Amino acid sequence: MMRLVIAALLFVAMASRSLFAQEETVWVQIEAQPTLAEALGRARDYATQLQDVNGFAVRGGWYAIVLGPYQRDDAEQVLRVYRAEGKIPRDSFIAYTGNFDSQFWPVGTAGLTQPATPPAETSQPVTQPEAQPTVQAQPEQVLPDETLSEARASEAALSRDERMELQRLLQWAGFYTSSIDGAFGRGTRASMAAWQEAYGHEPTGVLTTGQRAELLDQYNAILKGLDVQTVADATVGITMKLPLGAVKFDRYEAPYAHFAATGAVPEARVLLISQTGDRNTLYGLYDIMQTLKIVPLKGPRKLDGDSFTLVGQGARFVSHTEASLQNGQIKGFTLIWPIGDEERRARLLDDMRASFARTEGVLDPAAGSTLDQRVDLVSGLATRQPKLTRSGFYVDPKGAVVTTADAVAACTRITLDADTEATVLATDAAQGIAVLRPKQTLAPMAVARFQTATPRLQSEVAVAGYSYGGVLDAPTLTFGTLADLRGLQGEETLERLAMVTLPGDAGGPVYDTGGEVLGMLLPRAESNRQLPEDVSFALDGAVIRQVLKDAGIKTEETDQITDKAPEDLTVEATGMTVLVSCWE
Repeated sequence: MMRLVIAALLFVAMASRSLFAQEETVWVQIEAQPTLAEALGRARDYATQLQDVNGFAVRGGWYAIVLGPYQRDDAEQVLRVYRAEGKIPRDSFIAYTGNFDSQFWPVGTAGLTQPATPPAETSQPVTQPEAQPTVQAQPEQVLPDETLSEARASEAALSRDERMELQRLLQWAGFYTSSIDGAFGRGTRASMAAWQEAYGHEPTGVLTTGQRAELLDQYNAILKGLDVQTVADATVGITMKLPLGAVKFDRYEAPYAHFAATGAVPEARVLLISQTGDRNTLYGLYDIMQTLKIVPLKGPRKLDGDSFTLVGQGARFVSHTEASLQNGQIKGFTLIWPIGDEERRARLLDDMRASFARTEGVLDPAAGSTLDQRVDLVSGLATRQPKLTRSGFYVDPKGAVVTTADAVAACTRITLDADTEATVLATDAAQGIAVLRPKQTLAPMAVARFQTATPRLQSEVAVAGYSYGGVLDAPTLTFGTLADLRGLQGEETLERLAMVTLPGDAGGPVYDTGGEVLGMLLPRAESNRQLPEDVSFALDGAVIRQVLKDAGIKTEETDQITDKAPEDLTVEATGMTVLVSCWE
């Protein structure tokens, strides 16, 4: 009988183990810290109060403190009990093993595999969202340890650079705060002993070969999954480390070798820069790259002699570009990385910069010349485009510009002719007009002269404007007639024109036959009522003059109505009309 009972118990135990083997174990994540030192301290605190405390590195450079592993039902019970008792934070949640990389707590543990026993339930269940599974990293190999004398001998064989690197690793781990000099004095020894004690080693103050490898593995854990490898590209003449798990070679398009995202890291891209040239070429590249979408406007820029650095931070990504001129060759790189992953980006950038080396060869300037060619692309890279473009015109010799009010609404940056930055001097949203002042003094080729005499109905008029938003380098002149001196509802501040205009023309000057300014073209109103295509409206010149007077700008005026040849009017309009761009 006893044999039957024992056999039954063994069967139940084996069946339970088989069932557990088919069931994925889970964890209760209770906290995450941005540095290893902080995470170790918190894990140590939790371990004095709770059982089953573990710590793992996670993606994004953080360190998670978890309880477990448990079967799913047991994990939910742990959440209910410990949250009800106030032993873990209320935002603790269930996480999967695949979320974690290398284990840092308990010290010296390679990873737990058996489920723990949950505490007895004393509270009501609480629903908690689950974390999504990710790919699990493989455990690191542990090197055999050494005696103290052997550790001293292996340390003595380190080069100065290796000793400095060891100090940097200790600094990164949060145990060393002094200078990186390669000299192992009292401060360095104390930091080594502190690290050893934190990881369960005897605090001798001398790291063994295995302990140095362990520290290096901790440092490199954040780059797991990126498959960082040294790439030697003879075509561009550059050798450096690249995250081949996140990017892959795509194409050459001078002066860049493009490495596109694999999809493992959203937004990740790399460019290798390679071209012949001189300092003027380098400075030109510096200017061109700042027009690209991959270099957001926000961020530091530095142009220093024969090198430059560009850092741009946007809503979705950060880009970092470095390039330098040596022996008639300009070489460098750009790293584009998603926002919010700063520690991993900084680590990767350090590796890329440290490994960057020039080799023989430079990219053929004709490389990629047969690929897609568009005016909004530079070497296969999209240029930054403004949120809105309008036309405007100069109204005084110092470069003040009149344009539409919508051209300057919600802009982080306003430019004139794409190059000169401007600020808003005055605006009247009700009338739809804005006055801009360039940040640097300009000398316009032509300035508006306003017509004060009443023009004749059905007389010929013309509008100058950047009809196509700056695609063309010069404004376009559109001809029509003055249909009415008022708006459709009798507005005396408006003039009705019979001409077909485009959105980019709005803000441009409306000329009479002598080239005097009658008003400013307004954008077509957004409404459910659709007017005929050839109906446009202009803000009357008297309103513009009053706004300018209130802003302290003196205008030129005339009451003489004359005639001017179309070609002469075109020359005057080209010198007076300006492209106004609104940037986000």
